[in-house]
Amino acid sequence: MRIITANHPQGYLFFNKFKTDFLPVIQSQSVLKKIFVLACFIFAAGMTQAQDADSIPVFSYAEPKDYEIGGITITGASYSDDNAIIGVSGLKVGDKIRLPGPAIQKAIKALWKLRLFTDVQIFKERIIGDVVFLQVAVQERPRLSGHTFVGNKKGDHDDLNEKLDRFLLKGGIVTENIKANASEAIEGFYIEKGFLDAKATAEEIQDSVRINSVRLVFNVDKGPKVKVEDIVFNGVESLKEKKLRKEMKNTKRKKRLFASSKFIGSQFEEDKESIITYYNNNGYRDARILGDSTWRTEDGELMLAINIEEGNRYYFRDIKWKGNSLYESEYLSEVLGIKKGDVYNQELLQTRLSFSQDGRDISTLYMDDGYLFFSVDPIEVAITEDSIDLELRMFEGPQATIDKVVITGNDRTHEHVVRRELRTLPAAKFSRSDIMRSQREIVNLGYFNPENLSINTPVNPQRGTVDIEYGVEERPSDQLELSAGWGGNRRVIGTLGVSFNNFSMRNIFNKSAWRPLPQGDGQRLSIRAQTNGDFYQSYNVSLTEPWLGGKKPTSLTVAGFYNRFAFGYRNTSTYQRFNIVQGSVSLGTRLKWPDDNFISSTAINIQTLYLNNWARGLFRTDDGDVVVDGNYNNFSIKQTFARNTINDPLFPKEGSLISLSVQFTPPYSLFNKDRNYADEPTTERFRFLEYHKWRFDAEWYATLVGKLVFKAQAKIGMLGYYNKDVGTSPFERFQLGGDGINNQQFGFAGVDIISMRGYEIADLENNRENPAQANSPTLSTPVFDKFTVELRYPLSLNPTSTIYVLAFAQGGNAWREFRDFNPFDFKRSAGIGLRVFLPMFGTLGFDYGIGFDKTGARTLQNLGDFNIVLGFEPE
Repeated sequence: MRIITANHPQGYLFFNKFKTDFLPVIQSQSVLKKIFVLACFIFAAGMTQAQDADSIPVFSYAEPKDYEIGGITITGASYSDDNAIIGVSGLKVGDKIRLPGPAIQKAIKALWKLRLFTDVQIFKERIIGDVVFLQVAVQERPRLSGHTFVGNKKGDHDDLNEKLDRFLLKGGIVTENIKANASEAIEGFYIEKGFLDAKATAEEIQDSVRINSVRLVFNVDKGPKVKVEDIVFNGVESLKEKKLRKEMKNTKRKKRLFASSKFIGSQFEEDKESIITYYNNNGYRDARILGDSTWRTEDGELMLAINIEEGNRYYFRDIKWKGNSLYESEYLSEVLGIKKGDVYNQELLQTRLSFSQDGRDISTLYMDDGYLFFSVDPIEVAITEDSIDLELRMFEGPQATIDKVVITGNDRTHEHVVRRELRTLPAAKFSRSDIMRSQREIVNLGYFNPENLSINTPVNPQRGTVDIEYGVEERPSDQLELSAGWGGNRRVIGTLGVSFNNFSMRNIFNKSAWRPLPQGDGQRLSIRAQTNGDFYQSYNVSLTEPWLGGKKPTSLTVAGFYNRFAFGYRNTSTYQRFNIVQGSVSLGTRLKWPDDNFISSTAINIQTLYLNNWARGLFRTDDGDVVVDGNYNNFSIKQTFARNTINDPLFPKEGSLISLSVQFTPPYSLFNKDRNYADEPTTERFRFLEYHKWRFDAEWYATLVGKLVFKAQAKIGMLGYYNKDVGTSPFERFQLGGDGINNQQFGFAGVDIISMRGYEIADLENNRENPAQANSPTLSTPVFDKFTVELRYPLSLNPTSTIYVLAFAQGGNAWREFRDFNPFDFKRSAGIGLRVFLPMFGTLGFDYGIGFDKTGARTLQNLGDFNIVLGFEPE
């Protein structure tokens, strides 16, 4: 019997014709029509075979014959390598094969598995004796020329392209599997956003330009966002369901106001783990989730049900220490802070053993004394009813010594500037607290990016040593101030200033160090000039050496300024003039007691004030006399004690800054008891100013959740006198209100200008000469206070542009006499703001505050006030 096989060209013609042309027709017809069409197809196929029976050689399975492969040719392969196709097929020139036989079928199957072709056929080209020449004919799958999306927002296209990069390769093969995976990735993208019904299908469009190429068009229907209607808990008896829902940070009910609600499977699993952790932290160590279920409501919303088995609540009972030789068990238990009868809390236990933010843990106790290899394992040795006994097994190990301290990444800053701030020194005992303190000091230098500061501690157990490697990344620290503003007698004020915060005085004459300026020694040089012509001129310069002598953290600052104010026209009776000249020298040092976070600073100030017909009303005596003329000398000493634990000066997340200062002059009146100061004119009574001035400032920062930071601030200032006959000095007082920008533009004007968001200076009654009149001239006061709370959220912590938004509530007031001071009597305000820190320009931003206790009629215009921040944060 002679038959045609699928390996023969006519066999492929038969089967492919049946598959592509007739099978779809048959499947679409009724049963009788299917039989009729199939019969016609078989008849046509038989006629075709009968016509070609004499011209086509046919191999018979009854008489197989062995041949030697004399050659193999490939047709139809435009993108695939011929030799690779031959290699995959398993056919080789010179091999013996039997026709018909399994070798051809095996070759076809191997090529099909590549999924590169839509059709594979193997033909006999010719036979010479016992040698056969074969032709492998393939039809390649189409190649991808590009893809597009239809039905979704253009804003999603870039994100979707990133998702599809691992599936779609331009010029790559397009298969059903690739299309399915790409569509699934698109659906997953939208499902992660809460569109649980998202659908995506891929459609092939023939590319009219490129041969054998197609474009994929993804039809996307993301559908409506599916919200969580409710979360139901089954089996909850001991804890409140409200608390459990609060622990689910990602999966929320839609019932919350102004909050999003969506369901993402992976985040739901995380939330279930959070629920179990919450149970564990409340003593339910055996709590577990038995299962969960989801279903859709008639409105299409999602319902969640979580089945919980709470188990028993456990308590700590006996806690014993084993392996401790350095510290007594009683002391370790005191540091641990967990007592018999406390609710069993595994997380608290691990925190107190391993690492606590406040440093109250056993690990810190040992590691701060050099025991780097210390470890402790809590073992539950007994569980009786609702109580658990623990045995804390310790390995103290040997003390580790610091071998090398390496600093990398300081391209501009000289190494000694960084190294002198470190608490970790070679040959010293290892201390984790010293590493953390060193990290804070490096950040507070302001020269490096705090986000990219790295610390590595490679250990050498054989030698018992550890290296400490600090990796830093330089960031711009110098500032250029070039601005123009409107103010001061309704004129434009121009400002030009530079601050070099990492200057190098010793290299100022070294030409090779000017890149573009000598840098790297940590000195601070500031030069600033402001003017709007004849009315106002200000020039100031300061230089700070933070490590005087280079061995101890003793800072020396030398500063001076000249301010000139004028009104009217020269050589006229209305011409007014006010000049201030000051020079100061201050010495600061880091203290060791109570701890080394304290700083002491002592400054000597010499100031001369000259007034000529200055009828602005700002300087007044206790008697109400306006100071308009005279020369006044202000020689004072200022002593400041401060404690600073802030971790980042640009955007503090943790820590505090507390400062107490007193500025005082010699008590001249006590040396001249024979003088009757009460009868002397103002120019004589205050020719040599005498006063004592107190300032208390405190800031506190804490991270609430994620990047959200809470800030609390308090400021109090008081100006006192030695002799009541002399009275309070008309200078060195305080003026509360406004945006404080006048303090930036007209700094060193004889008063301390304190900003008060939501209130202008005249909005505070005690700032007015006549408190009952809103348009009365303003004056300064000897007492003020201000309290602020803020919520801050960073939009960018990039060192080249630190940006954050804030919401604040503020209260403050001013008083004319100390006896009237009442810290609970303050003017309230609230609002929002924005800050942008640019290394070259300092802090820029604005606040909008609404004052709730303003007097007078309230209108839309005076409801709130904008405050502008230029260069640096006002007081």
